[in-house]
Amino acid sequence: MRRATALRRILVLGFVILSNMNYASTVFAGTNVWTSNGPEGGRIHALAVDPTTPDTIYAGTYAGGVFRSTDAGANWSAIDIGLGSLDDQAFFTLAIDPVTPTTLYIGSSDGGVFKSTDSGESWSAVNTGLTLLRIYCLAIHPGTPTTLYAATWGHGVFRSTNSGESWTAVNTGLDSSALYVYSLAIDPVTPDILYAGTHGGAFRSTNSGGYWSPVNAGLTNPHAKTLAIDPMTTTTLYAGTNGGVFKSTNSGGNWSPINTGLTNFQVNTLAINPSSPTTLYAGTVGGVFQSRNSGEDWSMVSSGLTSTEVRALVIDLTFCHKCVREMV
Repeated sequence: MRRATALRRILVLGFVILSNMNYASTVFAGTNVWTSNGPEGGRIHALAVDPTTPDTIYAGTYAGGVFRSTDAGANWSAIDIGLGSLDDQAFFTLAIDPVTPTTLYIGSSDGGVFKSTDSGESWSAVNTGLTLLRIYCLAIHPGTPTTLYAATWGHGVFRSTNSGESWTAVNTGLDSSALYVYSLAIDPVTPDILYAGTHGGAFRSTNSGGYWSPVNAGLTNPHAKTLAIDPMTTTTLYAGTNGGVFKSTNSGGNWSPINTGLTNFQVNTLAINPSSPTTLYAGTVGGVFQSRNSGEDWSMVSSGLTSTEVRALVIDLTFCHKCVREMV
C-alpha cells in the first residue's frame, strides 16, 4: 500500500504528556506542546483509535482517502480499496465495532456508509435504505454493535439493526431544520437514550430513535455541531455550537453557556477524559482549549499547532494513559 502523502497533519498531544493534568508521569518531549506525528497533505475530518490495540489509528480525509497507522502514527498507509473515486470525496466520520474492532464503518460526503471487516484492508458500501448519501456522523450501540445510527444532512437519522446491511429512517419528532444532523451521542449506561445535534438544536430519544423530543431550553445557538456525554454521570451533557460550549446537568432539560476563557466560540468538536470527566477539551476554529473543572473555565492549549482549525479530538487513555490525539 502507498505511504500517505496527501494529509496535512495529525498532531499528537500525549506523546507530549500534559503536565497540568492530575497524573504522575514522565514528560517525553515537552509541556503542553503539540508535535507533528504525520502524515502530511490534505484536510483530515475523522479520526479513530482501536480500543484494544491503541497503536492502531485510522484517519479519514477530504479528497485523500482513508489511512491507517499501526505504530501510533509514526507511519501511515492508504486503505482505499472499495471506496471508489476519492476526488472531492470527504470522509467525515469513523466508527469501530467495540466488540470486533476489525469491523469499521466510515461515513462519506456522497458515497454513504462503507464497511470493512478486515481493519480497513477492503471496504464495501452498505447503503440499502439510505435516502441520502451524505453522512456526517455514525454511532454504534455499545452493547449491541449490530445496531448503529447514521446522521445525514437533510434527511435526518437512520438506524440499522443488522450491521449496516439495511437502514430505516427514524425521524418522528424531528422538525424540518432538525433533519440536518451534525452529531449523535448514545448514553453509555442506557443506550436506548440517544441525542442528536442538529441545525435546529438538540433532540433526545428515549426509545432508540423511535421518537425525538427537542431539548433546547437555554441553548441560544441552535447549531449543535458536537455532543459529548459524561461517561460517569450520563445526565451531564455538553454541546459545542457556533456560539460556544453549553452544558446540561439534566439530560438536556436545560442548558447554560460555559465559555469563560474561550477566545473562539465556533466549536467543532468536544472530548471528555473518560477516567476523569471533569477534564474536557474543545476543538475550535481557533485551536484547542482545555477545562479541568467541567467547563467552568477554559485555557488554550494550542502551542505547536501549525493550523488552529481543529475538526476532531479523541482521547486514548490506554496509550501513555493520557494521550489526546487531535486532527486538523
